[in-house]
Order: sequence, then C-alpha cells, then structure tokens
Amino acid sequence: MNLPDGFTLDAHDALPLQVATRAGFAEWQQAQPAAARAWAGAQGFDGSPGTALVLPDADGGIAGAVLGVEDMHDPCAYGHAPFALPARDWTLATPLDESRRAALELGWGLGSYRFTRYKAPLRAPARLQVAGAVGETFDVLAACTRVRDLVNTPTEDMGPDQLEAVAREIGERHGAQVEVIAGDALLEQNYPAIHAVGRASHRAPRLIALHWGDEAHPQLALVGKGVCFDSGGLDIKPADGMRNMKKDMGGAAHAIALAELVMAQRLPVRLSLLVPAVENSIGPNAFRPGEVIATRAGISVEIDNTDAEGRIVLCDALVRAGELSPDLIVDFATLTGAARIALGPDLPALFANDDGVAQGWLDAGSELRDPVWRMPLWRPYLRYLTSGIADLANAGSKMAGAVTAALYLERFVPADRPWAHLDVYAWNDNARPGRPAGGEALGLRSAYAMLKARYGG
Repeated sequence: MNLPDGFTLDAHDALPLQVATRAGFAEWQQAQPAAARAWAGAQGFDGSPGTALVLPDADGGIAGAVLGVEDMHDPCAYGHAPFALPARDWTLATPLDESRRAALELGWGLGSYRFTRYKAPLRAPARLQVAGAVGETFDVLAACTRVRDLVNTPTEDMGPDQLEAVAREIGERHGAQVEVIAGDALLEQNYPAIHAVGRASHRAPRLIALHWGDEAHPQLALVGKGVCFDSGGLDIKPADGMRNMKKDMGGAAHAIALAELVMAQRLPVRLSLLVPAVENSIGPNAFRPGEVIATRAGISVEIDNTDAEGRIVLCDALVRAGELSPDLIVDFATLTGAARIALGPDLPALFANDDGVAQGWLDAGSELRDPVWRMPLWRPYLRYLTSGIADLANAGSKMAGAVTAALYLERFVPADRPWAHLDVYAWNDNARPGRPAGGEALGLRSAYAMLKARYGG
C-alpha cells in the first residue's frame, strides 16, 4: 500500500504519542510518572496549542512525546506535529474518538505536505502509524493535496493542456468519460466566450468535460474556473498583482479534486465536471475593452475590463451545466479580490440561490473546521452590470465586486436549478502549521460533506 508522506503501517519501532490541551493539562499531568511531570515543568510545557514536547527515558533516549492542541476536531490543530517531532515513527497513545482520530490523521497529512517537484525538502516528516484500512480520511487528504499540487505548479507546467491531462488520468482511473473541445472547435460548438478569453495564448483554450456515474442517480455538475495564468489581458495587471497568477486556476483545482473525491468514495450521483481552461494572454488577437462578445446563452456581453475574465469563461460552462438538467450545480473560482478583502484569505465567500444548499455547506464547514461564509445575491446591484450596447457588462463598478461577479454568473444558471458558487482564494500567503505557503484547498472538505449529506454515501 502506498501511503502519503508522514504515515506508516509499521508500529514495530513506533514510540507513544500523547495529545493534551491546555484546559486538560492538569488531568494529563496527573496521569504521568513523576519524571515526566518534572520534565514537562522544566520545559514549561502546559499543553498550549501548537507545541510539542519529547519525553526522555532513563537512558537519555526518547520515551515518547506529547502534542499540545486546542480544538481536537480541527485538523490544522495537529499540523505542527510532523516537523515538530523527530523524524521517526509514532503511534497514538491517547484514546480519541473516530472524529478526533480522523482530524489528527488529516492534520498530520496536511502538516507533512511539501511541494517537492522542483526542490527537495530539508527533512522528512515524522511518521504516524495508521491501520491498514485508511479509507475516507486519506481520500480527503488526497483531494486537498491535489489542489495544492495543481495550484503550486507554475503555468509552464500547468497550462490548459496539462489540466486536460490531469482530468484524463483521473477519468481513466475511475472509469469516467472525458471529452475536450479545444481551439476553434469552441466556436463551432457554441462556446464563444471561452474562446474569446483564451484565443491570444499560444496554447489553445478548451472546455474539459468529465462524466461519471449511473444515469439513474441525481445529476451533479461541478464547474471550475481554469484560468491557468491571468496577465489581466489588455487591462494588464501590475507586477505585484500578476506575480501569483499561476493560482488563477484554483477554482478548477478545487472542482477537479472534488470530482476525484466523489468518484473515489463512489457517491451515488451522475457526475459531470466542466473546466473551461484558458490562459488570459496579451497578443494581436486578444479580446479588447469595449468589445461585445457572444455567449452560449445568447446573452451579449460588453467587455468593460479584460481582467474580469473568469466570469466570462465560467458563463459558457455554467450554461452547459444547466443543459444537463442537474439536481445541483456547484462552481469554484478564484474570482474576485473583493471577496478576499471582505473576508480575508481563509474564509471563502459562498453565494447560493438555494437556502438548503447554503445551510448544508455552512453547517458542514462549522463541523469540519473548513468554514465558508454566505454572501448575498443582492439583485439590485445588477445595475452595476448595465451596458448601453449589450445585454450585460462584465464589470463596471468598484462597488460590491464579489456580489456583482456572483450576480453575473447567476444570469447564466437556470432559475429552477439549485446553484452554489464559491469565490475562493486558494492560497496561503504565509506558512502556518498545517497550512504551508502556496496553494490551499478551502471549502473543499465541507463541500464534500455537504454533498455526502445530500446524496448519501
């Protein structure tokens, strides 16, 4: 069995690992031998979150260790362990119930993660002993790792063609069908908005579609913004705004990873994954401010700003999703800086036209410590998307940027179909335990839990 970094099945040389909280430190301390109590006191260990203490044996070796955590249900509470402890095998000695054990294993895996494609890590993580049947927790960890790897990879190695290759590999492994419409075929098959955004790149724009599952099951459509690099187009970004735009396919990374997780856990759905994959480049045939472009829905769109391109590629994909008559449409997109300014980098903005779907996602986020925050589809703000020469403008105001972007997308979703949109940052600016700097999965675990509760699995 191939295990992720930070795990082992062999407990032969594993040392005992305990878990303590500051609130329960006195109880932990009373259960320890006198020497361990004295050592913890000498080190000033009191179970504070994010701490770890190696316990010595009588011969100067290691007898075990204890982790200080706060919220035992939060995976990231354990994220410091793999690199705070010596790089050897550990086995859990503190009894934890199933949910806390799952949080520990997931957090250990998240904390063990390093992006190693171009640079070898300085050291290996400590390894946690796990049972042979690792199941759902490791599938969730693989989904989070998938997002991180895709977002961290530079565009030269993660353009539209490489995103297609990832979808094909996943599809082949799970028995899914994958179809791709690329280049001028997008015009022939009526995806003009996707083509308009991606036509200036040397790599052809495309719509990647993956289909899986029993046709008798409810149809679930997942859509992800796949802008593999965003220069801003002719409304070019400044250098600091363009620096990390390899991550502008973070929505696609989330949708791909969630689709992979749904298939791995075999949720009883008929799944369709739709990823409009483009590079928003500058060239002689780049789309221009002031142009009016066609969309699959037949809605004409005036381009106010070429840097508001994510909603342009998503609108064609959302129309295609609606044509499937789905039970639910969920899209992910690194769509607006306004969402990050409003809610910060860790709290994705959730928009939904269905209260049940929204509440299910919110409840799952609270339970799993993978939160999202609901924002309003305040339809009076559609006035900020008014065009004098087209049905709709793609931008036009600095007011309520995340709301107006969501309202734009809603115009392309069937009114009678439940739909949820997550405006996600997909990035950690600074390294923290369990959250290394770079690409990050946000709202993914709670999205899966919401789907699992909705469809059973």
